[in-house]
Amino acid sequence: MKKSEATRLNILQKAFELIYTNGYQTTSVDEIIATTQVTKGAFYYHFKTKDEMGLAIINELMIPNFKNTFIEPFQGVVNPLDAIYDLMHYLLIENETLKVEYGCPASNFTQEMAPWNIDFTKALNELTRQWEQTMIDAIEKAKENGKIKADVNAKEIAVFVMSGYWGVRNLGKLENSKSVYLVYLKGLKAYFDSV
Repeated sequence: MKKSEATRLNILQKAFELIYTNGYQTTSVDEIIATTQVTKGAFYYHFKTKDEMGLAIINELMIPNFKNTFIEPFQGVVNPLDAIYDLMHYLLIENETLKVEYGCPASNFTQEMAPWNIDFTKALNELTRQWEQTMIDAIEKAKENGKIKADVNAKEIAVFVMSGYWGVRNLGKLENSKSVYLVYLKGLKAYFDSV
């Protein structure tokens, strides 16, 4: 990796950490520069504005990570409901990167930026659309194979899972406790058992 590319990646990673901890609106370019220990000129060489950097965080860090975490587990899966539950359990209980007190990075970005910046809205919508469609496709395939009841509405399940995940992340953030995650997982398991 060239030095310039390494500097850009360092800025994005450190900025992501600051934004995840403190929020996008309250994180200043000066804080990002201080944390990354690059010059102001170096920052503005890579990003004309803070919003350009924010979009790069979504497109260059979050989307690839999102694909690895939220999309790939469904490749070749026999029962997508098991895959969804396992993913939720991993994200809520086992994952050490996502902190209960800070919630979900994608949800945080959506709440802070979607109403104010159409480019953020488009990028974040692409994240959610991919995850939703991946779950829908996997559920439809499982219906065809007889692993899930034929009358199940795949979109309904996908929207339920996504909204539940983001909602419970916010509840966890408010309570600063994973205990609400356990309640969600229990309810999710009961729902999937009925499907």
